[in-house]
Amino acid sequence: MTYQDTLDYLYNRLPMFSRIGSAAYKKDLTNTRLVCNFLNNPQHAFKSVHIAGTNGKGSTSHMLAAILQTAGYKTGLYTSPHLKDFRERIKVNGEMISQSFVIDFTERIQPLIEEIEPSFFEITVGMAFDYFAQEKVDIAVIETGLGGRLDSTNIIQPEVAVITNIGWDHMNLLGNSLAAIAGEKAGIIKHNTPVIIGEVLPQTQPVFEQKAAAENAPLVIASHKHFVAEWKYQHHQLQVQLATTGTDIRNSYTLDLPGFYQTKNVITVLETVHQLRQLGWQITEAQVRTALQQVKKLTGLHGRWEVIHQHPAVILDVAHNEDGIKQVLAQLELTDHHHLHIVIGLVKDKEVEKVLALLPKEASYYFTRASIPRALPEDQLAAKAATFQLSGYHYPDVNTALHAARQKAGTQDLVLVCGSVFVVGEVEG
Repeated sequence: MTYQDTLDYLYNRLPMFSRIGSAAYKKDLTNTRLVCNFLNNPQHAFKSVHIAGTNGKGSTSHMLAAILQTAGYKTGLYTSPHLKDFRERIKVNGEMISQSFVIDFTERIQPLIEEIEPSFFEITVGMAFDYFAQEKVDIAVIETGLGGRLDSTNIIQPEVAVITNIGWDHMNLLGNSLAAIAGEKAGIIKHNTPVIIGEVLPQTQPVFEQKAAAENAPLVIASHKHFVAEWKYQHHQLQVQLATTGTDIRNSYTLDLPGFYQTKNVITVLETVHQLRQLGWQITEAQVRTALQQVKKLTGLHGRWEVIHQHPAVILDVAHNEDGIKQVLAQLELTDHHHLHIVIGLVKDKEVEKVLALLPKEASYYFTRASIPRALPEDQLAAKAATFQLSGYHYPDVNTALHAARQKAGTQDLVLVCGSVFVVGEVEG
Protein backbone atom coordinates (compact mmCIF):
# COMPACT_ATOMS: atom_id res chain seq x y z
CA MET A 1 0.00 0.00 0.00
CA THR A 2 1.04 3.60 -0.55
CA TYR A 3 0.78 6.05 2.36
CA GLN A 4 -2.45 7.48 0.92
CA ASP A 5 -3.86 3.96 0.46
CA THR A 6 -3.01 3.25 4.08
CA LEU A 7 -4.76 6.39 5.34
CA ASP A 8 -7.82 5.62 3.21
CA TYR A 9 -7.93 2.14 4.71
CA LEU A 10 -7.61 3.42 8.30
CA TYR A 11 -10.19 6.16 7.84
CA ASN A 12 -12.72 4.09 5.95
CA ARG A 13 -12.29 0.67 7.54
CA LEU A 14 -12.29 1.79 11.18
CA PRO A 15 -15.02 3.65 13.10
CA MET A 16 -13.63 7.13 13.75
CA PHE A 17 -15.06 9.24 16.59
CA SER A 18 -14.07 12.55 15.01
CA ARG A 19 -16.14 11.69 11.94
CA ILE A 20 -19.15 9.80 13.29
CA GLY A 21 -19.23 10.50 17.03
CA SER A 22 -20.32 8.14 19.79
CA ALA A 23 -20.92 5.19 17.44
CA ALA A 24 -17.13 4.85 17.24
CA TYR A 25 -16.61 4.83 21.03
CA LYS A 26 -15.76 1.38 22.42
CA LYS A 27 -16.74 1.22 26.10
CA ASP A 28 -14.09 -1.20 27.28
CA LEU A 29 -10.38 -1.88 26.89
CA THR A 30 -10.69 -5.38 25.40
CA ASN A 31 -9.70 -4.45 21.86
CA THR A 32 -6.84 -2.25 23.00
CA ARG A 33 -5.44 -5.12 25.05
CA LEU A 34 -5.80 -7.49 22.09
CA VAL A 35 -4.00 -5.01 19.83
CA CYS A 36 -1.17 -4.52 22.33
CA ASN A 37 -0.88 -8.27 22.99
CA PHE A 38 -0.51 -8.76 19.23
CA LEU A 39 2.31 -6.16 19.33
CA ASN A 40 4.05 -7.84 22.32
CA ASN A 41 2.77 -5.17 24.74
CA PRO A 42 4.93 -2.21 23.72
CA GLN A 43 3.35 -0.04 26.43
CA HIS A 44 5.62 -1.77 28.97
CA ALA A 45 8.78 -0.72 27.10
CA PHE A 46 8.81 2.98 28.05
CA LYS A 47 8.04 5.35 30.92
CA SER A 48 5.08 7.67 30.52
CA VAL A 49 2.99 10.55 31.83
CA HIS A 50 -0.77 10.17 31.38
CA ILE A 51 -2.90 13.31 30.87
CA ALA A 52 -6.71 13.62 30.96
CA GLY A 53 -9.13 16.52 31.42
CA THR A 54 -11.93 18.39 29.72
CA ASN A 55 -9.90 21.35 28.46
CA GLY A 56 -6.19 22.11 28.29
CA LYS A 57 -4.89 18.56 28.08
CA GLY A 58 -3.44 19.11 24.61
CA SER A 59 -1.57 22.28 25.58
CA THR A 60 -0.44 20.67 28.85
CA SER A 61 0.83 17.61 26.98
CA HIS A 62 2.80 19.70 24.49
CA MET A 63 4.33 21.95 27.18
CA LEU A 64 5.43 18.94 29.19
CA ALA A 65 6.86 17.21 26.12
CA ALA A 66 8.80 20.39 25.22
CA ILE A 67 10.28 20.49 28.72
CA LEU A 68 11.29 16.82 28.70
CA GLN A 69 12.87 17.21 25.24
CA THR A 70 14.79 20.29 26.37
CA ALA A 71 16.00 18.36 29.42
CA GLY A 72 17.64 15.88 27.04
CA TYR A 73 15.16 13.03 27.20
CA LYS A 74 14.01 11.28 24.04
CA THR A 75 10.31 12.11 24.33
CA GLY A 76 7.29 10.55 22.69
CA LEU A 77 4.07 12.53 22.39
CA TYR A 78 0.65 11.04 21.61
CA THR A 79 -2.27 13.45 21.16
CA SER A 80 -5.54 13.61 19.24
CA PRO A 81 -7.21 14.60 17.04
CA HIS A 82 -4.84 15.96 14.42
CA LEU A 83 -5.38 19.27 12.64
CA LYS A 84 -3.98 18.62 9.15
CA ASP A 85 -1.78 15.52 9.04
CA PHE A 86 -2.59 12.16 10.65
CA ARG A 87 1.04 11.88 11.74
CA GLU A 88 0.66 14.87 14.11
CA ARG A 89 -0.83 12.40 16.59
CA ILE A 90 2.44 10.51 17.11
CA LYS A 91 5.74 12.34 17.53
CA VAL A 92 9.21 11.75 18.96
CA ASN A 93 11.12 14.89 19.95
CA GLY A 94 8.69 16.94 17.90
CA GLU A 95 9.17 14.90 14.71
CA MET A 96 6.11 13.19 13.28
CA ILE A 97 6.02 9.41 12.85
CA SER A 98 7.33 8.39 9.41
CA GLN A 99 4.97 7.50 6.59
CA SER A 100 6.82 4.21 6.14
CA PHE A 101 6.15 3.20 9.75
CA VAL A 102 2.43 3.97 9.33
CA ILE A 103 2.33 1.79 6.20
CA ASP A 104 4.32 -1.09 7.71
CA PHE A 105 2.37 -1.05 10.95
CA THR A 106 -1.00 -1.07 9.18
CA GLU A 107 0.01 -3.98 6.93
CA ARG A 108 1.25 -5.88 9.98
CA ILE A 109 -1.93 -5.36 11.98
CA GLN A 110 -4.42 -5.73 9.12
CA PRO A 111 -5.27 -9.39 9.89
CA LEU A 112 -6.14 -8.44 13.48
CA ILE A 113 -8.26 -5.49 12.27
CA GLU A 114 -10.29 -7.85 10.10
CA GLU A 115 -10.70 -10.23 13.05
CA ILE A 116 -11.64 -7.91 15.96
CA GLU A 117 -13.11 -4.82 14.26
CA PRO A 118 -11.34 -2.21 16.43
CA SER A 119 -11.97 1.53 16.34
CA PHE A 120 -9.66 4.02 14.65
CA PHE A 121 -8.54 5.28 18.06
CA GLU A 122 -7.73 1.79 19.36
CA ILE A 123 -5.46 1.17 16.38
CA THR A 124 -3.73 4.57 16.59
CA VAL A 125 -3.01 4.00 20.29
CA GLY A 126 -1.40 0.66 19.41
CA MET A 127 0.56 2.34 16.61
CA ALA A 128 1.84 5.04 18.98
CA PHE A 129 2.90 2.56 21.66
CA ASP A 130 4.62 0.35 19.08
CA TYR A 131 6.46 3.33 17.59
CA PHE A 132 7.61 4.63 20.98
CA ALA A 133 8.88 1.18 21.93
CA GLN A 134 10.79 0.79 18.64
CA GLU A 135 12.20 4.30 18.94
CA LYS A 136 13.30 3.48 22.51
CA VAL A 137 11.96 6.73 23.94
CA ASP A 138 12.94 7.60 27.50
CA ILE A 139 9.44 8.83 28.30
CA ALA A 140 6.18 9.43 26.42
CA VAL A 141 3.50 11.98 27.18
CA ILE A 142 0.18 10.26 26.49
CA GLU A 143 -3.02 12.30 26.15
CA THR A 144 -6.33 10.49 26.64
CA GLY A 145 -8.83 10.69 23.83
CA LEU A 146 -12.10 10.81 25.73
CA GLY A 147 -12.74 10.31 29.42
CA GLY A 148 -10.12 8.19 31.12
CA ARG A 149 -11.38 5.01 32.78
CA LEU A 150 -12.33 3.34 29.49
CA ASP A 151 -10.02 5.32 27.22
CA SER A 152 -7.79 3.15 25.05
CA THR A 153 -4.68 4.81 26.46
CA ASN A 154 -5.56 3.60 29.95
CA ILE A 155 -3.46 0.44 29.83
CA ILE A 156 -0.22 2.25 30.71
CA GLN A 157 1.38 2.42 34.14
CA PRO A 158 2.62 6.02 34.17
CA GLU A 159 5.17 7.77 36.33
CA VAL A 160 2.58 10.46 37.04
CA ALA A 161 -1.11 10.92 36.15
CA VAL A 162 -2.45 14.41 35.38
CA ILE A 163 -6.06 15.63 35.18
CA THR A 164 -6.27 19.25 34.03
CA ASN A 165 -9.87 20.11 34.94
CA ILE A 166 -13.48 18.98 34.62
CA GLY A 167 -16.13 20.73 32.53
CA TRP A 168 -19.18 19.99 30.45
CA ASP A 169 -18.27 17.93 27.39
CA HIS A 170 -19.24 14.52 25.95
CA MET A 171 -22.03 14.18 28.54
CA ASN A 172 -23.72 11.58 26.31
CA LEU A 173 -20.74 9.29 27.00
CA LEU A 174 -19.26 10.42 30.32
CA GLY A 175 -22.29 11.32 32.44
CA ASN A 176 -24.68 14.18 33.13
CA SER A 177 -23.04 15.64 36.23
CA LEU A 178 -19.59 17.08 36.86
CA ALA A 179 -19.05 14.42 39.52
CA ALA A 180 -19.85 11.65 37.02
CA ILE A 181 -17.50 13.15 34.42
CA ALA A 182 -14.80 13.48 37.10
CA GLY A 183 -15.32 9.82 37.99
CA GLU A 184 -14.56 8.80 34.40
CA LYS A 185 -11.45 11.02 34.20
CA ALA A 186 -10.32 9.76 37.63
CA GLY A 187 -10.10 6.31 36.07
CA ILE A 188 -6.50 7.10 35.05
CA ILE A 189 -5.44 7.29 38.72
CA LYS A 190 -3.25 4.24 39.36
CA HIS A 191 -2.08 2.43 42.47
CA ASN A 192 0.80 4.20 44.29
CA THR A 193 1.18 6.67 41.39
CA PRO A 194 1.24 10.43 42.04
CA VAL A 195 -1.70 12.32 40.53
CA ILE A 196 -1.79 16.05 39.82
CA ILE A 197 -5.17 17.75 39.46
CA GLY A 198 -5.00 21.14 37.76
CA GLU A 199 -8.24 22.65 39.03
CA VAL A 200 -11.06 21.33 41.18
CA LEU A 201 -14.68 22.25 41.80
CA PRO A 202 -16.74 21.49 44.91
CA GLN A 203 -18.44 18.67 42.95
CA THR A 204 -15.18 17.13 41.67
CA GLN A 205 -12.65 17.41 44.49
CA PRO A 206 -14.22 14.64 46.64
CA VAL A 207 -14.32 12.31 43.61
CA PHE A 208 -10.58 12.70 43.06
CA GLU A 209 -9.75 12.44 46.75
CA GLN A 210 -11.74 9.24 47.18
CA LYS A 211 -10.24 7.57 44.10
CA ALA A 212 -6.70 8.62 45.08
CA ALA A 213 -7.21 7.31 48.62
CA ALA A 214 -8.54 3.99 47.30
CA GLU A 215 -5.43 3.64 45.08
CA ASN A 216 -3.02 4.94 47.73
CA ALA A 217 -2.03 7.53 45.11
CA PRO A 218 -0.41 10.75 46.40
CA LEU A 219 -2.68 13.60 45.26
CA VAL A 220 -1.69 17.21 44.58
CA ILE A 221 -4.07 19.98 43.52
CA ALA A 222 -1.84 22.29 41.51
CA SER A 223 -4.09 25.37 41.80
CA HIS A 224 -3.93 25.09 45.61
CA LYS A 225 -0.11 25.07 45.57
CA HIS A 226 0.57 27.84 43.05
CA PHE A 227 -1.16 30.95 41.74
CA VAL A 228 -0.52 33.64 39.14
CA ALA A 229 0.85 36.72 40.91
CA GLU A 230 1.25 38.81 37.75
CA TRP A 231 0.81 38.34 34.04
CA LYS A 232 1.12 40.34 30.84
CA TYR A 233 0.02 39.59 27.28
CA GLN A 234 2.46 41.25 24.90
CA HIS A 235 3.67 40.67 21.34
CA HIS A 236 1.66 37.43 21.16
CA GLN A 237 3.48 36.04 24.17
CA LEU A 238 2.29 35.52 27.72
CA GLN A 239 4.56 36.65 30.54
CA VAL A 240 3.59 35.02 33.81
CA GLN A 241 4.88 35.34 37.36
CA LEU A 242 3.87 32.33 39.44
CA ALA A 243 3.83 32.31 43.22
CA THR A 244 3.92 29.33 45.55
CA THR A 245 1.20 29.47 48.20
CA GLY A 246 2.46 30.26 51.71
CA THR A 247 5.96 31.24 50.58
CA ASP A 248 7.80 34.23 49.10
CA ILE A 249 8.80 32.17 46.03
CA ARG A 250 8.12 33.87 42.70
CA ASN A 251 9.15 32.47 39.31
CA SER A 252 8.73 34.21 35.96
CA TYR A 253 8.10 32.48 32.63
CA THR A 254 7.48 33.58 29.06
CA LEU A 255 5.13 31.34 27.05
CA ASP A 256 4.86 31.22 23.28
CA LEU A 257 1.30 29.93 23.80
CA PRO A 258 -0.23 33.34 24.45
CA GLY A 259 -3.80 32.51 25.48
CA PHE A 260 -4.50 33.75 29.01
CA TYR A 261 -6.04 30.33 29.74
CA GLN A 262 -2.50 28.90 29.51
CA THR A 263 -1.83 30.37 32.98
CA LYS A 264 -3.91 27.51 34.38
CA ASN A 265 -2.18 24.90 32.25
CA VAL A 266 1.34 26.10 33.11
CA ILE A 267 0.60 25.74 36.83
CA THR A 268 -0.37 22.12 36.18
CA VAL A 269 2.73 21.55 34.03
CA LEU A 270 5.12 22.99 36.62
CA GLU A 271 3.66 20.87 39.40
CA THR A 272 4.02 17.81 37.15
CA VAL A 273 7.68 18.70 36.57
CA HIS A 274 8.14 18.98 40.34
CA GLN A 275 6.67 15.49 40.82
CA LEU A 276 8.89 14.06 38.07
CA ARG A 277 11.94 15.57 39.77
CA GLN A 278 10.90 13.83 42.99
CA LEU A 279 11.00 10.56 41.03
CA GLY A 280 14.55 11.24 39.83
CA TRP A 281 14.02 12.93 36.46
CA GLN A 282 16.71 15.57 35.93
CA ILE A 283 15.00 18.80 34.80
CA THR A 284 16.53 22.20 35.58
CA GLU A 285 14.66 25.47 36.00
CA ALA A 286 16.61 26.92 33.06
CA GLN A 287 15.44 24.04 30.84
CA VAL A 288 11.83 24.68 31.87
CA ARG A 289 12.10 28.37 30.99
CA THR A 290 13.76 27.64 27.64
CA ALA A 291 11.13 25.06 26.70
CA LEU A 292 8.11 27.18 27.58
CA GLN A 293 9.32 29.96 25.27
CA GLN A 294 9.32 27.65 22.25
CA VAL A 295 6.66 24.97 22.73
CA LYS A 296 5.27 25.47 19.21
CA LYS A 297 8.71 25.14 17.63
CA LEU A 298 9.70 22.10 19.72
CA THR A 299 6.45 20.13 19.44
CA GLY A 300 4.54 21.54 16.45
CA LEU A 301 1.50 22.62 18.45
CA HIS A 302 -1.05 24.70 16.53
CA GLY A 303 -4.54 26.09 16.99
CA ARG A 304 -4.19 27.59 20.48
CA TRP A 305 -4.75 31.34 20.05
CA GLU A 306 -2.63 31.06 16.94
CA VAL A 307 -2.13 34.29 14.98
CA ILE A 308 -1.85 33.47 11.27
CA HIS A 309 -2.32 36.93 9.78
CA GLN A 310 -2.08 40.61 10.72
CA HIS A 311 -4.12 43.65 9.60
CA PRO A 312 -6.66 42.27 10.07
CA ALA A 313 -5.57 39.85 12.78
CA VAL A 314 -6.72 36.30 12.02
CA ILE A 315 -6.61 33.99 15.03
CA LEU A 316 -7.29 30.25 15.19
CA ASP A 317 -8.41 28.55 18.39
CA VAL A 318 -9.69 25.00 18.76
CA ALA A 319 -12.07 25.95 21.61
CA HIS A 320 -15.24 23.96 21.04
CA ASN A 321 -17.13 23.47 24.31
CA GLU A 322 -18.72 25.78 26.88
CA ASP A 323 -15.66 26.19 29.10
CA GLY A 324 -13.27 26.52 26.16
CA ILE A 325 -15.37 29.25 24.54
CA LYS A 326 -15.53 31.13 27.87
CA GLN A 327 -11.73 31.13 28.00
CA VAL A 328 -11.47 32.44 24.43
CA LEU A 329 -13.99 35.20 25.13
CA ALA A 330 -11.92 36.24 28.18
CA GLN A 331 -8.88 36.40 25.89
CA LEU A 332 -10.77 38.60 23.43
CA GLU A 333 -11.35 41.09 26.26
CA LEU A 334 -7.56 41.48 26.52
CA THR A 335 -7.05 41.98 22.80
CA ASP A 336 -7.10 45.39 21.08
CA HIS A 337 -9.34 45.37 18.03
CA HIS A 338 -12.00 47.48 16.41
CA HIS A 339 -14.68 45.04 15.28
CA LEU A 340 -14.91 41.28 15.85
CA HIS A 341 -15.66 38.76 13.09
CA ILE A 342 -16.25 35.12 14.12
CA VAL A 343 -15.98 32.20 11.70
CA ILE A 344 -17.61 29.28 13.50
CA GLY A 345 -18.68 25.71 12.85
CA LEU A 346 -19.93 23.24 15.45
CA VAL A 347 -20.65 19.52 15.60
CA LYS A 348 -24.09 18.07 16.22
CA ASP A 349 -23.27 16.20 19.42
CA LYS A 350 -22.06 19.26 21.35
CA GLU A 351 -24.40 21.43 23.42
CA VAL A 352 -24.70 23.94 20.60
CA GLU A 353 -27.17 26.23 22.36
CA LYS A 354 -24.92 26.64 25.41
CA VAL A 355 -22.03 27.73 23.19
CA LEU A 356 -24.20 30.12 21.15
CA ALA A 357 -25.61 31.69 24.32
CA LEU A 358 -22.09 32.78 25.32
CA LEU A 359 -21.13 34.48 22.05
CA PRO A 360 -21.11 38.30 21.72
CA LYS A 361 -24.13 39.71 19.89
CA GLU A 362 -22.19 42.67 18.46
CA ALA A 363 -19.82 40.48 16.40
CA SER A 364 -20.31 39.63 12.71
CA TYR A 365 -20.74 35.89 12.10
CA TYR A 366 -19.73 33.58 9.28
CA PHE A 367 -21.38 30.22 9.95
CA THR A 368 -19.78 27.20 8.31
CA ARG A 369 -19.07 23.51 8.73
CA ALA A 370 -16.13 21.13 8.64
CA SER A 371 -16.29 18.36 6.04
CA ILE A 372 -17.15 15.57 8.50
CA PRO A 373 -20.48 13.77 9.01
CA ARG A 374 -20.74 15.05 12.60
CA ALA A 375 -20.74 18.69 11.47
CA LEU A 376 -23.92 20.68 12.06
CA PRO A 377 -25.05 22.00 8.64
CA GLU A 378 -24.18 25.68 8.33
CA ASP A 379 -27.75 26.80 7.57
CA GLN A 380 -29.02 25.01 10.70
CA LEU A 381 -26.26 26.61 12.76
CA ALA A 382 -27.18 30.06 11.39
CA ALA A 383 -30.85 29.45 12.23
CA LYS A 384 -30.04 28.38 15.80
CA ALA A 385 -27.70 31.37 16.18
CA ALA A 386 -30.42 33.77 15.06
CA THR A 387 -32.50 32.77 18.09
CA PHE A 388 -29.62 34.15 20.20
CA GLN A 389 -29.54 37.42 18.20
CA LEU A 390 -26.30 36.41 16.44
CA SER A 391 -26.41 37.62 12.86
CA GLY A 392 -24.35 36.77 9.82
CA TYR A 393 -24.21 34.64 6.70
CA HIS A 394 -23.52 30.96 6.18
CA TYR A 395 -20.93 29.34 3.93
CA PRO A 396 -20.48 25.75 2.71
CA ASP A 397 -16.84 25.40 3.78
CA VAL A 398 -14.37 26.96 6.19
CA ASN A 399 -12.10 28.71 3.71
CA THR A 400 -14.96 30.38 1.85
CA ALA A 401 -16.23 31.68 5.20
CA LEU A 402 -12.78 32.90 6.23
CA HIS A 403 -12.25 34.61 2.88
CA ALA A 404 -15.54 36.45 3.30
CA ALA A 405 -14.58 37.54 6.82
CA ARG A 406 -11.19 38.83 5.70
CA GLN A 407 -12.77 40.72 2.80
CA LYS A 408 -15.18 42.45 5.13
CA ALA A 409 -12.75 43.11 8.02
CA GLY A 410 -10.95 46.41 8.43
CA THR A 411 -7.21 46.47 9.16
CA GLN A 412 -7.81 47.00 12.89
CA ASP A 413 -10.47 44.28 13.13
CA LEU A 414 -10.01 40.76 14.48
CA VAL A 415 -11.16 37.55 12.78
CA LEU A 416 -11.53 34.53 15.08
CA VAL A 417 -11.91 31.00 13.72
CA CYS A 418 -13.27 28.56 16.35
CA GLY A 419 -15.96 26.05 17.30
CA SER A 420 -14.31 22.79 16.32
CA VAL A 421 -10.85 21.27 15.95
CA PHE A 422 -11.95 20.22 12.47
CA VAL A 423 -12.95 23.74 11.43
CA VAL A 424 -9.51 25.05 12.47
CA GLY A 425 -7.80 22.09 10.80
CA GLU A 426 -9.36 22.91 7.43
CA VAL A 427 -8.00 26.48 7.31
CA GLU A 428 -5.61 26.67 4.37
CA GLY A 429 -2.18 28.28 4.58
